[in-house]
Amino acid sequence: MNLKLLFFCLFLAVLLKPAELKRKKKKHDHHADELRGHGHQKGDKKRGRFEDIINDIFFTIRDEAGDDDDDDESNSDWLFELQEPEGHCDPNPCHHNGLCEEKEGRKRNFECDCPKPFKGKKCQRGPKACRRGRCGRGECVLISTRPYYECKCKAPFQPPNCRNYSLCKPNPCRNGGKCVNEGNDFDCQCPAGFRGRFCHVGPDDCYVGDGESYRGTVSETDDDHECLHWNSHFILEKGVDPFNSFEDQDGLGPHNFCRNPDGESMPWCFYRKGPRLLWDTCNVIECPVPTGETPTDIVPTDIVPTVIVPTVIVPTIIVPTDAIPQPEIPPIVPVNLEDPTQAPTASPTPTKETFVPTATPGPQQFATCGKAQPKKKITRIFGGLKVPPGAVPWQVSLQVKPKNSNQRFTHTCGGVLIESCWVLTAGHCIQPMMDKQVVLGSLSLNDEEPTEQVIKVQEAILHENYRETSEAVYNDIALLRLEGTDGVCANETQFVKTACLPDAQLPDGMDCKISGWGATEESQTGSNHLLEANVMLINQEKCAEPDIYGRVLDNTMFCAGHLMGGVDSCQGDSGGPLTCEQNTNSVVYGLVSWGDKCGRKNKPGVYTRVTHFLDWIKSKTQAASA
Repeated sequence: MNLKLLFFCLFLAVLLKPAELKRKKKKHDHHADELRGHGHQKGDKKRGRFEDIINDIFFTIRDEAGDDDDDDESNSDWLFELQEPEGHCDPNPCHHNGLCEEKEGRKRNFECDCPKPFKGKKCQRGPKACRRGRCGRGECVLISTRPYYECKCKAPFQPPNCRNYSLCKPNPCRNGGKCVNEGNDFDCQCPAGFRGRFCHVGPDDCYVGDGESYRGTVSETDDDHECLHWNSHFILEKGVDPFNSFEDQDGLGPHNFCRNPDGESMPWCFYRKGPRLLWDTCNVIECPVPTGETPTDIVPTDIVPTVIVPTVIVPTIIVPTDAIPQPEIPPIVPVNLEDPTQAPTASPTPTKETFVPTATPGPQQFATCGKAQPKKKITRIFGGLKVPPGAVPWQVSLQVKPKNSNQRFTHTCGGVLIESCWVLTAGHCIQPMMDKQVVLGSLSLNDEEPTEQVIKVQEAILHENYRETSEAVYNDIALLRLEGTDGVCANETQFVKTACLPDAQLPDGMDCKISGWGATEESQTGSNHLLEANVMLINQEKCAEPDIYGRVLDNTMFCAGHLMGGVDSCQGDSGGPLTCEQNTNSVVYGLVSWGDKCGRKNKPGVYTRVTHFLDWIKSKTQAASA
């Protein structure tokens, strides 16, 4: 592994394919061109069509595998045989409501009684129902009863096995749409006012405020990616219990309609790009601002206009009229049939919240660390997927551009805020002859957000003993001193806070989190939105075994992830934080450093051990303020 070549390639990828930073968030207005009678809009990109489906490795036709209940693959159980985890049953180490029982005189001091169908040392594994290819040309979703999965076919492939296809018979187009053959594919010609791939989105399908109350049927992102079902195995199998009732007050359920369960600015959904799970805001339009007058140019003349009440607009959901239901778009019964979007009825239409960062006066600034205040947690989605606003307020985007140039700043690494004027990052992120800035309080690389703070980097301090070889990176740590006045650089808000520094070594097997945009990885499929993933601290002796990393691993680094492969630092960025809970606070225990490619078996991510550098951090920050 040639690390110098790897880092050069990553940097070159950033230059050749930079993330377009800081474009304003798209707002979808209620214009007539959004309501024209075509199944696809926005340049007819037609993602997810026949050729895309048959070339997608996840939709490969395969023979049926063995009984999933005989799954004896070990995800992380090996780790519990290496050491005695601390904590016993307080807090409860068992996932999915498993019951913990303490055992005296046992190597492992607790045992988990797992509810069906979960198993594993900590009840962490559910039935592996959705193996690759199980649903043929369809998406595999998890359900609560045997066989614990269901196939959602991708049109024109037909149920129940999604292996054979038929064009326009039965008609996949809703609401009177006409199905037209296009080679091996089809297109829906929608009646006036209807839109979407299957004409399933009605003329009154819109959202108010931030879309928290939206219960419409839009199921495509801004860039025409098809939304995954909320009970897709891509979303759920790594953490959430999909075997209880999935319907909830946030409108999530066994469907793929856009929702806003976590306080975003508008409805959104998850989508898949190769093996990566991503999310984006949806191609859904805002409801028109009520004026008390009948609209004349909002909808086409042959569409019955939305009923206007003096203080609020009440959109209605168009119920599909086709006789044959389509598996791709399951019918959803609104929570309130009289008011499907649950818009307020006794007060004016809510407006989008605009957050104006304000500093907490005086010494209260950053008086505490490691205490996140997420705007709203996603109750049914867990880990590795999406970060709610305010959930990782110490996350930093380090951005660079050539010295004194007029070029745009581009994201190059992650970092973590530890004081108002100090950011911790990896040493290999420090590039000479570059102007640098950091962006705090932002979840998106390509949207302007009212919560963000952009601050210039006054000085980058690389560790004196930083060294990289063809096998590893040593002392991979650096400090960024930010520009400010009187020791105040970043202002503390709900969305900008500091992470704590650790004061002791944490036990092997502990679950921690990594976060980042992944925009500089080899796969070149980084996310513009901040993502988070769970990883496990790996025993140092185990990680230093010859078939893993051997003697190149020293005490300035540690491993985290899963030896079976999968979630790894590819989910984040170099220099980004690995945080763990210590005394109820989030501490930055590691920095994303290096690894042997991404997610490979026996090649977990390697992180800078922050506890080893506490004296160095203290000496640099105190010297600068003296």
